[in-house]
Order: sequence, then structure tokens, then C-alpha cells
Amino acid sequence: MLHLPLLVTAQVDLVLVLVSLLAFWSRLGQLSYPSSVVFDEVYYGQFVSLYMKRVFFMDDSGPPLGHMILALGGYLGGFDGNFAWDRIGAEYPSGVNVWSLRLLPALCGALCVPLGYLLTLELGFSHLSALGAALLLLLENSLIVQSRFMLLESVLIFFILLAFFSYLRFHNALNTSWSRYSWLLLSGISCAAAVGVKYMGVFSYLLLLGVACVHTWSLIGDRAASHLSVFVQCVSRVVCLLVVPVLLYVFWFYIHLSLLNRSGPHDQLMSSAFQASLQGGLSRITQGQPLEVSYGSQVTLRSVSSHPLPCWLHSHKANYPIRYENGRGSSHQQQVTCYPFKDVNNWWIVKHPGRQELVVDTPPQPVRHGDVIQLVHGMTSRFLNSHDVAAPMSPHAQEVSGYVDFNVSMPAQNLWRVDISNRGAESEVWKTILSDVRLVHVNTSAVLKLSGVSLPDWGFHQLEVVAERLKLGSGWTVEEHRYGTSQEQKEREAELHSPTHIDVNRKISFWAKFLELQWKMLTVKQEESEHKYSSTPLEWVTMETNIAYWLHTSTNAQIHLIGNPVSWGVANFSLLAYQLLAAVYLLRRRRGLRDLPDGVWERFVFLGCVCVGGWAVNFVPFLLMDRTLFLYHYLPALTHLYLLTPALLEHIHTHLVSSVTCQRALCVCTSAVLVSIFLSCRTFCPLTYGIPELSANQLQALKWRDSWDILYRRR
Repeated sequence: MLHLPLLVTAQVDLVLVLVSLLAFWSRLGQLSYPSSVVFDEVYYGQFVSLYMKRVFFMDDSGPPLGHMILALGGYLGGFDGNFAWDRIGAEYPSGVNVWSLRLLPALCGALCVPLGYLLTLELGFSHLSALGAALLLLLENSLIVQSRFMLLESVLIFFILLAFFSYLRFHNALNTSWSRYSWLLLSGISCAAAVGVKYMGVFSYLLLLGVACVHTWSLIGDRAASHLSVFVQCVSRVVCLLVVPVLLYVFWFYIHLSLLNRSGPHDQLMSSAFQASLQGGLSRITQGQPLEVSYGSQVTLRSVSSHPLPCWLHSHKANYPIRYENGRGSSHQQQVTCYPFKDVNNWWIVKHPGRQELVVDTPPQPVRHGDVIQLVHGMTSRFLNSHDVAAPMSPHAQEVSGYVDFNVSMPAQNLWRVDISNRGAESEVWKTILSDVRLVHVNTSAVLKLSGVSLPDWGFHQLEVVAERLKLGSGWTVEEHRYGTSQEQKEREAELHSPTHIDVNRKISFWAKFLELQWKMLTVKQEESEHKYSSTPLEWVTMETNIAYWLHTSTNAQIHLIGNPVSWGVANFSLLAYQLLAAVYLLRRRRGLRDLPDGVWERFVFLGCVCVGGWAVNFVPFLLMDRTLFLYHYLPALTHLYLLTPALLEHIHTHLVSSVTCQRALCVCTSAVLVSIFLSCRTFCPLTYGIPELSANQLQALKWRDSWDILYRRR
């Protein structure tokens, strides 16, 4: 029977609600201001536009999840991608919903504050310490700035905090509760999301895995737990923290590649097969091409090893110089190069050595792995040739030429064996786009390859092609392909300019595209130039630098990435204090002096693992990186120090300061520091929000360090 009245009892942490509301107010208030492009919005906005237009791109700085989150904000606001992200400070048109574009990073930044509160509680510290952590995060100017624009650091920090909070919630829950595994699953999902936003998330993920491994090892040694219980918990950890993140990481790319199915500016970085799978671009050229390369086929051969720009095997009516500048001689035969542009001189004809015809039979006779062929240049009818003559720029390798008979003792050596390196069987047929082929010179066993060296003026600065004796030579892929039908040279030249195709449908699998894209992201690095606001990791710790994010075109209104100097200094002091205190504890414990109960000691050590360890894994890797770095890269590490500070203060207050007078003095000092942090945050708010506008003298007064670059106009 139903008993009335129905009562619901709920406990609400009003402090948590209050700091959450303040976080949302500080991050989302006047989010559309300024209504112009701010700093790296010019970078991320391009990717948002490409998502809206479903145009393929590759960003070597990280996986696609972060870009997709930003694009989701644009999609929710009706953004169609039609905006030129060409310069910082460009005004957004009235049709662009700026609030929507910046919404999701701002939400993530706001949620970091209550997450810091909850994470401190899960670390085993009091609500007062949790409030302190939340206030430090709330009043950090740099975190506010980074959250209010279309940037990714706030998203990364949110997922890192959520991963650790969820795992600790699982770890601290009662073993009898099956609902605790939902927290473990959420932790794995958050880890995958952190890695999916930026590769720096990998280090936090590895830290969490290390913590989980220690806990799991302790669980295995617990004799009070049954074998079945230990087995279930170990399997659940493996599934949630290893299998799920890997699957989700792949899933981010699946969504990315499913959405971006149109040809775009980064196509040329990918293989021919990848390009042909996209709508437009190369697919328009290759659509309906014959699949199998046959004798008489007309083909263009793209080098697999050319990066970051592609190039195709090429020849033209120009010979190698009789003598090079260093005095070495050449064959003076026709040049063979690799040319990074589409050109009619990239076409070659696959010829059977025993026949004179340069057309495809009916039915076509396919070329297979191991077959010996000749390659005839389509526009000049020269045979691809190599011999024991040093290459022009790589004298250790053989020259490759279009053979010219000068009636000297230099016979043609124009036979090449087809070696399909990715073949599935020994009788594999040479396939358009799909086959990765090595062309092995029959006479010398040298492999046709791109040396990567540019030729001088006489070679029109095209790339050198050589033949070199290699066990693993670079491959070539047939990109454009048609069946030749004209035997006469004039007719063949006309045919090369107006190709015909046979309709053959082929696709590349998702796994092939995923692996290729992943490899390109990890290996192809775009050229980086020095930036005015770039900095070194050691400069971050003392906040020697700042970044001017935005400056009004006619007034002194501006936004800077500057941290709260007081809380920044407190965080550094806490880091040093913890390390010093841990060293003293360890030395005393080594001498048999145990100052802390085992439970308190374990909590102190675990605090260091999560907070100091979190700072280290988000800071130390940057010391080893050879790339352009900015102050905002330090924010994930700084966040962990803000969690450390109040917890360490509670530890000192509870376990090291025994005198009531000293405890009161510590409370007074802490209150004074909190007031200073608030006043410092308020002082720098005009540079955080861009309002109100300050005079030149007021701006100069905010230049607390000579190394800061604060801009102002004198009137």
C-alpha cells in the first residue's frame, strides 16, 4: 500500500552550491565580450569552420575530441563555418553566435571549481580545505581568461579533475556497493576524453593508472577478500581503465573521420588511398579508374616517402649537365626527378619488355608481384633507366635517367622488377592506389627512391630521384591511372591531356585511415616559428611572462593571460613546503621516528601522489619538448598545486602546530593571504575581462614585473 505523504530527504552542501554559482558567474558572465577573435581562437576557429563544412583536416597538436567539442558549440549556435579566421582582433559578424562558440570551454572551466572542492574531500580532507581549493581555483585570473574563450585548456583540466575525482569516489566507496563501478567507468571515460582533447592528457592518465595499480596490488594482497571478489575487481579495473579508454580513443577518430568526408587543405599530407576516399579533390580525378595496373597502363607514381608535401615521378626535355660544379661527370641523359605538383610530365606507361605496343590488350594483362616491366615516359617516350653512374646530389647512389642513346658504350638498363611490399599473396596484382610498390633495378638490384635533396638551377629545384641498394627502399603508389589506347606519340599526348576512365568502385577501411592519420599526427610536424609571447617552462613557475590576448582597436581595453600573482606565489611555496616536509618525514621514519599515525602518513603520501605528481606530469614533459610553448601550457600543473595548498595547510595545522596560539596565528595568516588573493584577483580583473577600460597610468601600475608586456595608448 502507498503511504502518504511521500517524503524526500536530501542533503545539500550549500558551500558547494555557492562556489559553483560564483564559478558560473565568473566564467559565463558577458561571455560574448569582446565580439572579436581573441588570440588562439584564430587557430581553433579554422577547425570549427572545417567541421561545419565537413572538410577534412589534420592537426598535429592533438587528437580531434577537443576540436569536436568546440565545433559542437558552434553547431548549437547555428554557425555555418563561413568566417575567415585570418587575424586576431577581427570582428565577428552579427550572424555569428559568439556566446555559443565560447560556451562549452566556459562550462568546463566553471565546473573545475566544484570538482576541485569535491576532489579535496575525496582525498580525505575537511570541507574547509575543500573550500580553500575551490576559492583558489575561483580567484585565479589565468584560469578565468582561458575558460572564457574558444580554447582547450579548461576542457583538458575539467576531464583530468573528473577522472581523478571519479576514481577516488570509486576507491573510497564501500565494496558492497555495485553502483561504485559506475564511478570507475566514468573515470575511464574521462581519461579517454582527456587524452582525446590533448596528448598532454596521456601523462595524467598514466599517473592515474599508476595509482590504480598500487591500489590493485594492495587489493590482491588482502586475504580478507575472496578470490572471486579480487578477480572481479581486477577485471573491472582492466576493462574500465584500459579497454574503455582505448576503445573511446579510437571512437573519437571514428566520429572525426565520419564527419569530415570532403576534400580539404590537408589532403596532400595523406596517402593517395586516403585522399581518394574523400569527396572532391583527388577522388574526382581517380573516381572510376581501373583498379588493376596492366601492360599498356598510363600511370602517375607518387612517392610514399615524400613528406610533408607529396611528389610524383617526373621527367622533362632537359638533360643532366655533362659535368657538375664539383667536376664529376654525368650520363648527360634526360633528367628524372620528383615533382611536387600535378603535371602532364608525371605520366608514365607500363610496358611489357617483350612487346613494342604501348596500349592495353583486350582483355587487359595485369602486372603482378615479381613481374619485370619497363616504364616509358608518356610525353618524351624515354625509358626509365639507371646505371653505374653517380647521382648528381647523392654520389653514393646511382643516377636515374630517361635513356638517350648517344652511341657510346652505355647500353640501356631499363628493366625494373615490381615488388609489392604490402601484398597479400605472391601472385598479388599491382593495384591502383592500394599497392605500395618498390621498383627494383634488374641489372644492379638498386631500388628506385626519392633522396629528398633539391636539385640546383639546372634541375629547376625539383627533388632528386636515385637508385640505391637497399633492403627496405621507399615505395611508390599509382595515383592516377587509365588504360592507354593510342600507339602513336601525337595521339598519346592528346590522350594524356584528356583521360578516360572505367568505373571501378573501391574504398579504404576505417582502420587503415585511422592508422595512417594517427601515424601522420605523430610524425609530420608543421614548421614552428618563434612567437612574440612564447616562453620557457621555467618562466612559467615565476610568471615571468604574460600573453596579450586582445587589444581594442581604439581604446586601452585589453585582455591578458596573467595569473593571480599572490595565489601563484602561494602555490609555489606549497610545492616547496610539501617536498621539504616529505623529505624530513622520510628521514625521520628511516631513523625509526614515526611522527604520524599510519593512516595520516598514507593520506599525506597519497596527497603528494595526486597533487605533486599531477603537477610533475603536467610540467616536466615540457622541459623536454622542442616546440613553441606558452604560459597557458602551465595551467593544468598549476591546478594541482591549488588542490595541494589548502590540504597541506590543514595537515600542518592539525599535526604539526600543537600550540593554540600558533594555530590561531596560522589561521590569521591564512585569512590575510586569502584576502590578498581576492584583492589581487580584483585588481587584475580589468585585464581578465577587458572591462572597465583603464588609463595608461592605471595600466602601467599593473605592470608588477618588468618582463610583462602590457600595452597602452597615451592620450
